[in-house]
Amino acid sequence: MSLSMEERRILAEIEIQLSANDPRLAHRLSRLGQERPRRRIRLIAAIVVAAIGVVTAIATAIITAIS
Repeated sequence: MSLSMEERRILAEIEIQLSANDPRLAHRLSRLGQERPRRRIRLIAAIVVAAIGVVTAIATAIITAIS
């Protein structure tokens, strides 16, 4: 369901008023969608690093036990 021209105009006016009245909030809202992929990438990187750490610790324990 798409918006009518009147609804688009009203939303544009709200956006303009928000930017004028609270530019900091408007900036944060405009970046809201951009931050999610970065968070996912950081989460995936943290999981990979943790997995490598666990594998390294297990391998070290096995090698130490064998020796």
